[in-house]
Amino acid sequence: MTTALITGATAGIGAAFARRLAADGHNLVLVARNTERLREQATELHDLHGIEAEVLTADLSEDDGIAAVEARLTDRRQSVDLLINNAGFGNKGRYLEVSTADELKMLKVHCEAVLRLTSAAAAGMKERGRGGVVNVASVAAFVPRGTYGASKAWVVQFTQGAAKDLAGSGVRLMALCPGFVRTEFHERAGMGTGNIPGWMWLDADKLVAAALADLARGKSLSIPDARYKTLMGLVKVAPRGLLGGVTSKTGRKYGPQ
Repeated sequence: MTTALITGATAGIGAAFARRLAADGHNLVLVARNTERLREQATELHDLHGIEAEVLTADLSEDDGIAAVEARLTDRRQSVDLLINNAGFGNKGRYLEVSTADELKMLKVHCEAVLRLTSAAAAGMKERGRGGVVNVASVAAFVPRGTYGASKAWVVQFTQGAAKDLAGSGVRLMALCPGFVRTEFHERAGMGTGNIPGWMWLDADKLVAAALADLARGKSLSIPDARYKTLMGLVKVAPRGLLGGVTSKTGRKYGPQ
């Protein structure tokens, strides 16, 4: 039986990954900040699917939290075959409206934690000649939109670069770039979602199924929906100045600030 470690496992995309991987027979290491929710989730997945679900409480905005997950990923007695770096959050407010401390906290979770955990997992996977890492980014990575978009752009560039360096090793790395997904993300950030058009919303379970299929195909970048693939195609040919103005307005109205 293989083991998957998922950060931000108790809600949204992370919870969808946990449900799907448990249903597929993978043992799990569930990582989040809330111990009670983790234990409830672990019990439910164990009872439903008969898999082993380990709980690891960790705050990835803190060095101790990142170190705890690194230690689990490098435990040779209990190897991890698939890492899902999903933990993340958004800050409400435009540049200079958000404190530098909060911006740095975001970079800690979105960039430093992703780098350290990917490296911890990939080293052992390379030795074993097999394994996979999915780093959850966002379509915000492809438009000029503040610290959130910039941090997700880093995730995409880092993941694709590392994937090239590990080509032929048996280790697959993929950046997952979803659009709007019905999760707790916006509520936690205090962002309204009432004005987001219905067609822009994605289902987390379908997104995960598409992402895992892309990982199996060896893709290093997954935009798991035809609607967003089309939008990102348009983004590539749109003038950067125009994109900056449009995303500034739509970011305040719809998306991560």
